[in-house]
Amino acid sequence: MAVSSKLTLKIVTPDLSTSYEVDEVVLPGVEGEFGVLPGHTPFFTALKTGTMWYRQGNEKKVLVVSIGFVEVLPDSVSILAQVAESAEALDQTRAEAGMARAKEMVGQFALDIDFETARIALLKTMQQLQAESRRRV
Repeated sequence: MAVSSKLTLKIVTPDLSTSYEVDEVVLPGVEGEFGVLPGHTPFFTALKTGTMWYRQGNEKKVLVVSIGFVEVLPDSVSILAQVAESAEALDQTRAEAGMARAKEMVGQFALDIDFETARIALLKTMQQLQAESRRRV
């Protein structure tokens, strides 16, 4: 059986469901960063909060991802995540303001705080700041 020269990259979050034809994908797994090319051995792993990228021809796109799972098949990569945002769409000022709000929420000891929401907000803004700093290099 011939190996396809492209991968189908599927990304699903609470706010997004999209698919791309790509040449290569690199993701932050819990066991470390890994790359996927067409014909890769199938596996399933959890995502680590961080940056991922995919390549379409000579164009490379960077996203921040967090809280999710990845399924790799020989012809596709499926990402199911709480967060997946394009690095180009990030606004450092907004991310820093979000970080301050998240830290304030986590620092409160009130019983009515949703700690999981605060934790996700903190992770998301940390990713945004990290991706923004990598984009500027």
